[in-house]
Amino acid sequence: MTITRISSNDRLSGAATYKDLVFLSGQVPGDGQDVATQTQEVLAKIDALLAQTGSDKDHLLNATIYLKDIGEGFAPMNEVWSAWLSPGMAPTRTTLQAQLARPSVLVEISVIAVRKQP
Repeated sequence: MTITRISSNDRLSGAATYKDLVFLSGQVPGDGQDVATQTQEVLAKIDALLAQTGSDKDHLLNATIYLKDIGEGFAPMNEVWSAWLSPGMAPTRTTLQAQLARPSVLVEISVIAVRKQP
């Protein structure tokens, strides 16, 4: 049984893989900007981590999206999210409102994927 950890520190790993499964930690943006811009930044981080694991957004199984304010953030986040997804490749998803790690963070996204098959 081999678990591979990527972008690790003392608290967490940005990604962990086991066999063909890929688990990403919640990805957060830098400070500032609106929820749409933060969502774009987070999705770019997800793309980069998935690429390091041999996967991509078309191989997502599940996504959990945390919004600081679901009332104000849901529509702009969804617009960016929907534009990012490839047609017909939407994963299962849960979206909820949560108190996030820093006051400036408006969105956090974690995903589970599978590796691309050679």
